[in-house]
Amino acid sequence: MNKSNTGKLFKKISKTWLPPPKLKYSEWAERNFILSTEDSSEPGKFHIDRAPYQIEMMDALNDPETHTAVFMTSAQIGKTTIEKIIIGYHIDQDPGPMMLILPNKDPLAKDWSRDRLAPMIRDCPSLAAKVGDPKLRDGENSTYHKKFPGGLIVITGANSPNDLRSRPMRILLFDEVDGFNDTAEGDPIGLASKRQMTFRNRKTIMVSTPTVEGASRIEKEYLKGTQEKWHLKCPHCGEYVFINFYGIKFEHRWISDEVAEVWDIKFKCPSCFHSFDEQTWKRQPGKWIAKNPQVRGVRSFHLNAFYSPWYSWTNIIKEWLEAKKDPQKKQVVVNTLFGLPWKEKLDTDDEEKLLARREQYGAELPEGVLLLTCGVDVQDNRLEYEVVGWGKGKESWGIEYGMIIGEPDKPETWDMLDERLKKIYRFANGKGLMIACTCVDSGGHYTTDVYNYCKKNQHRRIFAIKGKGGPGIPLIYKLSRTQKEKVLLIILGVDEGKTSIISALKEKEVGPRYMHFPEDDVDMETGEIINSRGYDRSYFQGLTSERQVLKKSKSGRLQYTWEKVSEHARNEAFDTRNYAQAAMEILKPDFDALEKRLKELFESGGNVQNISQNRPKKRYGVVKKGLEY
Repeated sequence: MNKSNTGKLFKKISKTWLPPPKLKYSEWAERNFILSTEDSSEPGKFHIDRAPYQIEMMDALNDPETHTAVFMTSAQIGKTTIEKIIIGYHIDQDPGPMMLILPNKDPLAKDWSRDRLAPMIRDCPSLAAKVGDPKLRDGENSTYHKKFPGGLIVITGANSPNDLRSRPMRILLFDEVDGFNDTAEGDPIGLASKRQMTFRNRKTIMVSTPTVEGASRIEKEYLKGTQEKWHLKCPHCGEYVFINFYGIKFEHRWISDEVAEVWDIKFKCPSCFHSFDEQTWKRQPGKWIAKNPQVRGVRSFHLNAFYSPWYSWTNIIKEWLEAKKDPQKKQVVVNTLFGLPWKEKLDTDDEEKLLARREQYGAELPEGVLLLTCGVDVQDNRLEYEVVGWGKGKESWGIEYGMIIGEPDKPETWDMLDERLKKIYRFANGKGLMIACTCVDSGGHYTTDVYNYCKKNQHRRIFAIKGKGGPGIPLIYKLSRTQKEKVLLIILGVDEGKTSIISALKEKEVGPRYMHFPEDDVDMETGEIINSRGYDRSYFQGLTSERQVLKKSKSGRLQYTWEKVSEHARNEAFDTRNYAQAAMEILKPDFDALEKRLKELFESGGNVQNISQNRPKKRYGVVKKGLEY
């Protein structure tokens, strides 16, 4: 044999005996994984770029420091494919004892083995060569138990404690953990996890759609980890944003009582406020962003169906609309499409009913308004404000909700706010009112800028406020002056204010405390919108964005606290209404006296003005019942 042939033979032998290259899960899948016809709408060779968010979800476990991956997801995002790839990888690349645990052994575990695992082994050559045919009945393989060189996989149910504690396991996959029930021997996850104690290189994968907040096991495990969400790059500003229902805008109509037609669906970037359709967003690059990146060992991921390449936004919105009359159906949508635990909303009208409740005022100010106040919420790139009209019995009218785009450390941003606060809002007779009092939130990143603006305009009753949460704190809590800027600062008991707003939203009869909302102003001849009032779907979502929940305090006492109905809900509308309400309470108006004075002013043909400006000036001070002037 010549040297050339000897070299070729040596290379062939070496290649045979060399260990396989160290691949990541996603790399192995690209080379070896085949999607089977039995459980895939797109059978054939697997391509990771079809759903690029899957890469990090799989490859996280290649990090030796990561021992657990948690997937709190919607349906339709390919989580079963990820599970199958992890199993296939360990059969082919990194063998060891594995166990897949489903909510029950019969029929779920049996069906999973027959309909998902068996076709995968059949269709992937690298696996078929290593896992024996169960039809041979050689004792090595069965429906629930399959051996391969260096390892085995057991498929069982959480209701089978004998299997969970039967043998050591290095790799555990828990599928649909929110469907697990405790066994006679306790928590099935804890029971199975004890099988990993002797393995330093153990890996645990937990997968599920969530169920009910507080009772969801996958939510609990997700919160222990890095809490990562898939973000897409905005085509306009380049910021990476999380796509979720609270930023979706759409048009729809009801074809029948139960069937909706949906169109013009777009998601508005929360940073630049530009909107783009589904296909534009899904073409953008994405990345995972962690809320708790400091956590080590546990990578947790949240994903919803808005990212799915297999499910359209049209279908998601249709299912949401068509489920809204049935709380059980709504929960299914929230769990399986939004990928979130279900939360019971406050006992108020939802945004759909509030949208339908809007009225045509016929003028900027409707009859009944006696006083105008404003609340301003300060964000990093904008100011959001609401002008509210008040009448007898604290009946209220939303007048205008809007935003001023601009950084709060720029003078021109406050100049634009000044234009709004100096505006005269008119009744149908041409007479009008100006805003009598404004509260501006100073609790964000631009406290000094707020102080400077309010100090210059304190004579116009524009006050800096700061919210203080907690039960039992009155809305107008206390007044002080800041040490450095010497500006008047009013501390608000925001929880009491929120409770008051929600209580008023429950009022069904027009009269005291009833909350009115306007439709956009339209041209009576053409029907075209000539002025947007700002009271759209997103406003009402924001107004109902928080709820009270009963929780234990640090001292162990049960008390109600306010929290968002969703982590992604925008609550600026709730806050601005609260600040406008506080501005009204600061003035402590006598509505009967205001009505008389307003009538006299209009009958005399006097100039349009803020009717509270003619009051005699008094020193600012605090009394037991609030502020006086």
